[in-house]
Amino acid sequence: MAITLTDSAVNKIHGLLDSDAEKGLRVKVVGGGCSGLSYKMDLDVPRQGDRVFERDGAKVIVDRKSFLYLNGTELHYEESLMESGFNLKNPNVKRECGCGASFSV
Repeated sequence: MAITLTDSAVNKIHGLLDSDAEKGLRVKVVGGGCSGLSYKMDLDVPRQGDRVFERDGAKVIVDRKSFLYLNGTELHYEESLMESGFNLKNPNVKRECGCGASFSV
């Protein structure tokens, strides 16, 4: 399986990187939050051992350990009056905390 990107995620990644073809959006799973795990995102370049998922030139970079939790995830970007940001539709999540900032698998 893989990590997929929606049209809005592709457009936002392109906007964040300003045509820097080497970089991508790194998505990582880290320990923390009330449910045990949370997501962290940074702009970064791929490193040895990373998995890189690309659509229309927009890259998502995931380390090996995080991929175990993210396999099958869809990355989407939403923008509204109340909030804007990336949204991960992760089929591996079994439980989320009330605020939605952390999860468990």
